[in-house]
Amino acid sequence: MSKQDTNPKQTHVLSVDVEDYFQVEAFAGSVDRKGWHRWPSRVVANTYRVLDLFDQHNAKGTFFFVGWVAERFPHLVREVQSRGHELACHSYWHRTVYSLTPDEFRKDTRQAKQAIEDAAGTAITGYRAPSWSITKSCLWALDILAEEGFNYDSSIYPIHHDLYGVPGAQRFPYTHDCTNGLKLREFPPATLRVLGTNFPAAGGGYLRIFPSAFTELAFRTFEKKYDERVVVYLHPWELDPEQPRISGPLKSRVRHYTNLKNMHAKLDTLLSRRKFQPFEDVLVQDAAEADAQQRARDSSSLGVDKHLHEPLHAVAHIAKGRR
Repeated sequence: MSKQDTNPKQTHVLSVDVEDYFQVEAFAGSVDRKGWHRWPSRVVANTYRVLDLFDQHNAKGTFFFVGWVAERFPHLVREVQSRGHELACHSYWHRTVYSLTPDEFRKDTRQAKQAIEDAAGTAITGYRAPSWSITKSCLWALDILAEEGFNYDSSIYPIHHDLYGVPGAQRFPYTHDCTNGLKLREFPPATLRVLGTNFPAAGGGYLRIFPSAFTELAFRTFEKKYDERVVVYLHPWELDPEQPRISGPLKSRVRHYTNLKNMHAKLDTLLSRRKFQPFEDVLVQDAAEADAQQRARDSSSLGVDKHLHEPLHAVAHIAKGRR
């Protein structure tokens, strides 16, 4: 399959949640956050693997950094930036949003945003919650994100899941009207609708574990039926089959370790077949499209006014000549 070049919506969205293997929610009960510094970090080497693979395919994406990682490895933030990728926020301590109070969430978000911006020397405007943990119980987090200067979020997964998800949420990008009067653009990860149920597709463990045919079906459905972009996401540790094993619940170990050895090849194939871009490029394209639509509406309105004005002007001229 050749890469698509004509329709901008055929250029999909590529994103990376930059966290280390011991920081995942699946092992939060086994790894104390206060002891993160004692674990051998592999996030730098693994992120370089992702960057090198992206470079091979000229693919650009958005890298959502955990603030703890950005603060300890600022050179990694700058390396991602220097290769032409967008920087964004993935919290500081990688705690689920629904486990925090609004004040705790605001403090964590500010700390993470500051760490990333200090490392990069530039502002960031995108956010993704750890483990997709903005749910119905904590939609107040979107208000706080808008207040803290974020323009978009990619945290609401419209699926049923034991750890996250907002069943019934919109499946394609939309603008969220915050209760404080602000607005935030929301980018849900990809799902396929099968027999009335949303199935996750093309990201993280779903990309790594599900058959490649299912991923291909998701892309073709988005391209041919929905005319929408697929939001792909992954983690650097998913390209590291040699990472240390952590004791934890069987379900967590299955989710985390299954098919690590095949992820690089799967991602390589995906990048070779399609074009990808960061969220910031989508925002620019959507703004340009909205502006063009507004100009077309204004032009149409002016045309109607002109058509109405001309006969009225002629009638007025005739009436004036008869006086």
